[in-house]
Amino acid sequence: RPAQAPGHGSLDRHSDADALTHAICDALLGAAGLPDIGHFFPNTDPAFKNIDSQILLRRVIDALRERGWEPVNIDASLIAEKPKIYPRLADMKARLAASTGLPVESIGLKATTNEGIDEIGRALGIAAHAVCLIEKI
Repeated sequence: RPAQAPGHGSLDRHSDADALTHAICDALLGAAGLPDIGHFFPNTDPAFKNIDSQILLRRVIDALRERGWEPVNIDASLIAEKPKIYPRLADMKARLAASTGLPVESIGLKATTNEGIDEIGRALGIAAHAVCLIEKI
């Protein structure tokens, strides 16, 4: 489900508060044939309440490397009416690069709107899609 946009309700600070990083974590785990982020970091575990999603991403990268996988690139899209994402894309890419160990050039990040359609289009939610390439090392 999409995370609620800031100023339009509360965010579940476990993982949905950062829909983009959550989607990237799931894409990386899925590429390695592993269970989703909720398996590794259940929202019922208080240890993960309010945790910085970049910490979770770094742990996902560690889990991949422990299994002999290395990320190659990330392609992700963030869908939101508000806040405006485009002015923040470079900073977001830099933060994702720092958390994954990838060069900024290996991270594709796009922002779009839902053109007023459904909850996302009415600025009541945020969604993200990600695909990631990994290689066996």
